[in-house]
Amino acid sequence: MPKGKKILFLIFFLAFLVRLISLDQSLWLDEATTARVVHKYNFFEIVTKFSPNDFHPPLYYLIMKVWTNMFGYSEIALRMPSILFSLLTGYLVYLLGNKITNNDSGPHSAEASRGKQAGMTKENVGIWSAAFFLFNPLIIYYSHEARMYMMATMFLIASLYYLLAGYLVAGLKNKILFSLYLSLSFLTFYGSIFLIIPIILYLIYKKEFRVLFLLLLLFTLTLLLISPLLFQQLNNAKQQIKLIPNWNLVLGNADSKNLLLIPIKFSIGRISFYPKWFYWGISILWTGIVWFLAVKGGLKNKFLMYLIFGTLGLGIIFSFFTPLLQYFRFLYLIPIISVLIAIGGSTEHLKGVRWIVVSGFVCWSLIYLLNANFHREDWKSLVRNLPNNTKVYMITSTSDPLEYYANNIKILDIRYLEEQKSLDKVLYVIPYTSEIHGIEYRTNLAAKRFSLINENSFRGVTLEKWEKD
Repeated sequence: MPKGKKILFLIFFLAFLVRLISLDQSLWLDEATTARVVHKYNFFEIVTKFSPNDFHPPLYYLIMKVWTNMFGYSEIALRMPSILFSLLTGYLVYLLGNKITNNDSGPHSAEASRGKQAGMTKENVGIWSAAFFLFNPLIIYYSHEARMYMMATMFLIASLYYLLAGYLVAGLKNKILFSLYLSLSFLTFYGSIFLIIPIILYLIYKKEFRVLFLLLLLFTLTLLLISPLLFQQLNNAKQQIKLIPNWNLVLGNADSKNLLLIPIKFSIGRISFYPKWFYWGISILWTGIVWFLAVKGGLKNKFLMYLIFGTLGLGIIFSFFTPLLQYFRFLYLIPIISVLIAIGGSTEHLKGVRWIVVSGFVCWSLIYLLNANFHREDWKSLVRNLPNNTKVYMITSTSDPLEYYANNIKILDIRYLEEQKSLDKVLYVIPYTSEIHGIEYRTNLAAKRFSLINENSFRGVTLEKWEKD
């Protein structure tokens, strides 16, 4: 086996092992929703009963239905597809790095063709690109997420690979696969549109009308297929936003903080700590190093740079009308950034910086993996602290994690506490998302002469015990 292949195999082997650490941590709300949907509904019902009230297309849930029918509904079983999608994406990033370096007729700048003179062989760029992606701390985090983000990322990077492959090898196959994967990404995650639009605009600019025609044909068919459901979802979303007063708190407004978090979280992952001055200082310093290489690589390949800033620009503009400027919605940009980091660090005097970046990514990832404080909401531990066969008051629409871990607990809607005339002497309350829904449950309980006697926090989830005076 050639040395390059041995290194690549070692990278993927280590990346897989790292992803097994803390894989059985507690499911949080969205993951528990995935579990409920694929367990409760059949394939037809996922599309007709669940999806109209969801904010995502149904393809991921349909794939997960097939998977869970074979492997069950444990935390590990639910998360394993995301691990596999992330590893497949890593291989596509490796191939993409090779294509970018070896592409003398496709999307590139004049400097790209001079890469080999600077020691930038396609094998090196491909391997480093894969390493930067596979050990990126935010990618590690979402490789543990039983949601659609890694699947959408895989489809989008596959489409980019076949777009570039079409420049090297003429033929219908690459054009069809490019268009197909781009359409599948939209059926997986609507947020893919922010990368799809810049790609379409690029094809228009380059007058690639044959590729554009095939893409628009398949994408139009995709829109026709999904449009009845999409219109239902949009109408239901408008109604839900009216019913939930503070929903914008979790959607991501177009402000400086959410914008700054995108490059920072892309560089350090889902890590936050005190004191905040130290957190912001070290985060900005590390982000500066990572993005220095990415921008340097972008100057050598303006096509990839255009995709990053074009996508983020569209997201920012759209967020002024509908808040969605959250970093995880643009997770699919990290593979592109990884390739740019590899290109940017390919010159002789910066080769050592590549080792610093990949080592830093590993360190940030291990901080998340080995420190339970950075794991997801701990519903598993919360359930252990609940008496059997007890009643729990909470927002019932967010009770999926509780139901996943406890099937012997009666869940009552916290919104109707004020209307209840007869209450038990001791009440258990989980005020999860009550602030978003604008529920003043404490005022209602105090008016009924209840006092808070105990409060326990389980990584973002609080369990309260109230007793009547």
